[in-house]
Amino acid sequence: MNCNHDIVSALIQTQFPQWKDLPIKPVKNSGWDNHTFHLGDDMLVRLPSAAAYAPQVEKEQQWLPILASQLPLEIPKPVAQGKPTNAFPWAWSVYQWIEGESLSHTENLDLCDIAKPLARFLQALHKIDSAGGPVPSQGNFFRGGSLATYDAETRQAIAVLKNKIDADAATKLWESALSTQWTYNPVWVHGDVSSGNLLIKDGCLSAVIDFGLCAVGDPACDLVIAWTLFEGESREIFCKNLNLDAETWARARAWALWKALIIAAGLTETNAAEAAKASYIIDVVLKDDGYHP
Repeated sequence: MNCNHDIVSALIQTQFPQWKDLPIKPVKNSGWDNHTFHLGDDMLVRLPSAAAYAPQVEKEQQWLPILASQLPLEIPKPVAQGKPTNAFPWAWSVYQWIEGESLSHTENLDLCDIAKPLARFLQALHKIDSAGGPVPSQGNFFRGGSLATYDAETRQAIAVLKNKIDADAATKLWESALSTQWTYNPVWVHGDVSSGNLLIKDGCLSAVIDFGLCAVGDPACDLVIAWTLFEGESREIFCKNLNLDAETWARARAWALWKALIIAAGLTETNAAEAAKASYIIDVVLKDDGYHP
C-alpha cells in the first residue's frame, strides 16, 4: 500500500496530537517491508507496506523492550503504537530515532571490525530466555524454522539454473543440510541479519534494526551474513566468535544458498543488481566448504 506525507500527518494529528506540529519527511532508503518517516528530530513513524507485514508491529511492540536490556548494541525502541483507520488499514508504530548510517551505504569499513561485535550481539540474543517467544510461521517467512519449508522451491531454482551453476554441488549441499536439525532449546533469532539492518556510527557497529522477522528457533538463518557480507578474515572472525556446531553452519550455508538461488532463478521479485549479486553469492557458498568449529 502506498503511504505518503498526508496520510502520516493525519494519523499523527488524530492519534498523537501532542506531536502534530513536528515536521514529517520520508526516511531515505527505508526498505521494502515498511514505509518510514522522520517525525521531528528524535522519532520515526513506521507503517507496514502490505498486509503480510502488519503482524510484525505488535510483535515488535511486545518483545523489543524485553530484548533491549539484554543486548550489547542498540535496537529499536517503540514509543507508541498507532491504530488502523480508513486511510491506513493496519497498526503502525512510532519509534525513537537511532543515529547511524546503514552499513549497506557505508564505505571504507574494515569488516573485521564489524564481525566480532555482530557475533557477540548474536551470542547475547541467543542467551535471552525464549519462553513464550513467537514461533516461526508464514508471518516471519519461517525464519528460525526448518529448511524443509523451502525444499521444493530450492530444487525448482536449481533446475532453472542447472546450466549456470554447479547443480550437483548445490543439491548435495542442500540435501546434506536438510539431514540435520537444531536439537537444542529454541533461541531468539533476528530473522534478517543483513547489511541494511546494521547501523554504523563513528566507524563502529552501533545498532541492529528491523526485528519484524524475529522468532525463537534455529539460529542458522541469522548466520547467512557470513557469506553475503563477510569474506576471508572477517568471515573467520565472525564464525569463530559464535559457539555453534558444524551442522548449524551447514544449515546456515543452505539458508544463504536458498535465498540466492530463488533470486538468481527469478522466483522472487528482484532487480538486475540483486540478481547479479545472488549469482555471486551462489558461487561463494558453493566454493566455501563451511566453518568447522
